[in-house]
Amino acid sequence: MVRSPLLWRADRTLPLKRGRRERGSVTAEAAVVLPVLVVLLTVGVGAVSAVTAQMRCVDAAREAARAAARGESSQIAMELAVEAAPDGAQVSLDSGTERIVVTVTAEVPIGGGLLPAVTVRGEAVALPEPTGPVTVPTGGSP
Repeated sequence: MVRSPLLWRADRTLPLKRGRRERGSVTAEAAVVLPVLVVLLTVGVGAVSAVTAQMRCVDAAREAARAAARGESSQIAMELAVEAAPDGAQVSLDSGTERIVVTVTAEVPIGGGLLPAVTVRGEAVALPEPTGPVTVPTGGSP
């Protein structure tokens, strides 16, 4: 039985011959891919930081708006917001007669300051609770 030289049995393998041109190709590919991976990781971590800071801004604004709606002073409401907000956040409280608006704004550095900072903002609106005695109707028909 004559076998074709093109057919190989499963246990035979072709010898791998690498030329001089292929030497170091893995190193060159790694040198290109690693910086790309570092940049992607940095941007990903920065995005998570920005989302976390935005959630903290919303929570701080909500807490301050609730406190002001309950009748706490503006100073106490602002202190609560500053305590819950990210470091360096700006807090503004507008307490009108009909509604209370609290806005918390913060800048989040991305990539350790290598990329431009992202500004995140949280806002909460609350209605002032009534002060003084509240009369509740009792009995009677509607």
